[in-house]
Amino acid sequence: MAPWIALLLFVLGSAIAQQIYIPAAGTSARPQCTATPSYSQPTYSPYSTFAYSMTETVRTATSVQPGPTTTLGHGHRQSLRKCCVDRVMEVANPPNFTETSVFSTTVSPTPIPTSELVLPPPDYFGPTDCYYFPADFQFGVAGSAAQIEGATADEGKSPSLMDILIQDDRPKDYATNENYYYYKQEIERLASMGVKYYSFSLAWSRILPFALPGTPVNQQGLDHYSDLIDFVLEKGMIPVVTILHFDTPAQFFAANFSAAQAKPLIGYSNGGYQNETFVEAYVNYAKIVMTHYADRVPIWFTFNEPFIYAFNGLSVDHVIKAHAQVYHFYKESIKGTGKISLKFNDNFGVPRDPANPSDVYAADHFNSFQLGMFCHPIFLGLDYPESYKRTVPDYVPLNSEDLAYINGTADFLGIDPYTATVVSPPVMNSTDSILECCSNTSSTYFPYCVNQSTLTTTGWNIGYRSQSYVYIAPRYLRLYLSYLYNTFHSPIVITEFGFPVFAEAEKTALSDQLYDTPRSIYYLSYMTEVLKSIWEDGVPVVGAFAWSFADNWEFGDYGAHFGLQAVNRTTQARSYKKAFFDLVDFVSTRAMPQAQGGPWGIGK
Repeated sequence: MAPWIALLLFVLGSAIAQQIYIPAAGTSARPQCTATPSYSQPTYSPYSTFAYSMTETVRTATSVQPGPTTTLGHGHRQSLRKCCVDRVMEVANPPNFTETSVFSTTVSPTPIPTSELVLPPPDYFGPTDCYYFPADFQFGVAGSAAQIEGATADEGKSPSLMDILIQDDRPKDYATNENYYYYKQEIERLASMGVKYYSFSLAWSRILPFALPGTPVNQQGLDHYSDLIDFVLEKGMIPVVTILHFDTPAQFFAANFSAAQAKPLIGYSNGGYQNETFVEAYVNYAKIVMTHYADRVPIWFTFNEPFIYAFNGLSVDHVIKAHAQVYHFYKESIKGTGKISLKFNDNFGVPRDPANPSDVYAADHFNSFQLGMFCHPIFLGLDYPESYKRTVPDYVPLNSEDLAYINGTADFLGIDPYTATVVSPPVMNSTDSILECCSNTSSTYFPYCVNQSTLTTTGWNIGYRSQSYVYIAPRYLRLYLSYLYNTFHSPIVITEFGFPVFAEAEKTALSDQLYDTPRSIYYLSYMTEVLKSIWEDGVPVVGAFAWSFADNWEFGDYGAHFGLQAVNRTTQARSYKKAFFDLVDFVSTRAMPQAQGGPWGIGK
C-alpha cells in the first residue's frame, strides 16, 4: 500500500470516528436546574419609584492576558374625494401584478417536511437560568401588511402611503413577500415550528379603497382577512391584529402627494394623522373590522408606533382620541371581551452617567417626550408631560372631560424595545441646553433635544452592531421594563423585538444566512432578561412577539434582514433560520405544564 493511501485511510477513519450524532427529542435539557419547579405564578411587585441603574458594566483587566358605518358631512367627505381612486392610482403608479407576481391566487398549504424541522447544532455556551414563563405568557411572531403582503393593486386595494412614500431608487413595497396569496403556507410554517401567537396588521385601503365613511367596503378584502384569521385558528394559533401599521390610505394625501415626503415636526414621516377627516375615517374603519372579526380576535392594537408617523401636535391629538373612541366602541358597544392597546416605539434612553444629574434629566426628557405624550393620558389620566408641551408649539390641550374619556383605554402597554440609546444634554452637564433646544425648532437636536449616542463612558458601544441601528444590549431591556411598569402602572407586552444580522443579505450561500448566531444571542439574551424581570423584579411582562417571522420589506430596504426565516426573492421560498429554532426551543423548554391564572389587570 502506498504511503499516501495509508495516510488517506487514516484521515478518513479519524473523521468517521469523530462524527458523533446525539439523538434529541423534545425541548433542550437544563442540567443546571436540579430543583423541582413549583410552577407557581410569579408575584408582581407594587409600583415603586424608578431609578436608573445597571446602565454600564466596567471591567478592568488584571493581567496582560486577554362595523357600523357612520357618514361624515358632505363638505368633509368631498375634501378628500375630489381626487378619485383612479387619480390616486395614476399618481401612485402601482405595478401590474399579472406581470410581476409569482402567485395570482391563494397557495394551498402543504405540510412541512420533517427534514426542515431538524434543530441545528446547539451552541457551546447558552442560557443558565432556571426560570419558567407564566402559563399564560403570549409568545409569538409579528409582521405587517405593507411589509409582507404585496398585491398592492390586486383585488380592489387602492394605494397607501407606503406606495407613495418611497420616491427614490429604493425598492417599493409592490412585491414584498406576496403573503396576500401565500398566507396559508406561511401560517402552516409558523404552526409547524410551535408558534402560538401570530401578530399581523390589516390594510385599511384593501378593506376601504376610498378610505372614508359612506364609501364602498371591499368584500374581497374583508373575506381575505376573515379566511386568514380562520386559518390561524384552525392551526391552533391565536390571531393578534394591528388596525393601522403606517399604511395610511393615499387619499389622505390626495390634495398634495408631495406632502407625504414633508418633514414632520415630531416623528420621521408624515402619517396623515393630522388630516381633518382622519379621526372619523379611522374610527369608522376600525368599527368595520372589529364588527367582522372581534368574535375571533382576542388581542387588538389600534396603532403601530404612532410617534414615528406623527407630523405635529394635531397628529398626536387625533391618534389619542381615535384610539379612545375605538376602545370604548369595542368594550361598550360590541361588548368585546379581549384586550386592546397600542404599540409604542422608544429605544430606551439611558443616562450616559447615571450618577450625573444632567444626564439623568436628559434621559427622563428623552423617554417622557416619546412615550409620555401618549401614555400620560391613556394609562394615567394625566395631561401631557412638560417635555412634550415645551417642544411642540401646536399641541392640542386636553381638558378634564378629555382625560376622563381617554384614561384607562388600554389593557396593557405594548412596546417595541429593539435596543437602547445613551443620552446626555446637547451641552455637557447643562440642563439649560435641553430647555433652550425645546423652543428652537431649527436646533440640530430638535425635537428630542438631547445628544444621542451608542457609546458608554468607557468609549465602548453598548453592544454588538447589527445591519441597522440595533445593538445587542439585553441589560438595558430589563431596566426598561422596570421603568415602564413603575412609570405607567400597566402590564407589558413586548410587541416587537428583533435583530438584523450585519451584512446577512450579502452572504451568497443560503446555509450561511441560516446560521445566524448573533440573532440567536440577541433573542435568547433578551428573553432571559424578560424572565429575570418577571421573577426577580416583579414586573408583569405578559407576552413577547419576535420581529419578524420572515425577512421582509423594511420600508425601502430589503437589505436589513430581521427575519426568522430567509426569503428567496425570486421564488418566494422560505427557509428556517437557526435563531427561529433556538428561540422556540428556549420558550418551550421554559413552559409551565398547566395554567395557574394570569397577570392581566396587574396595576389597574
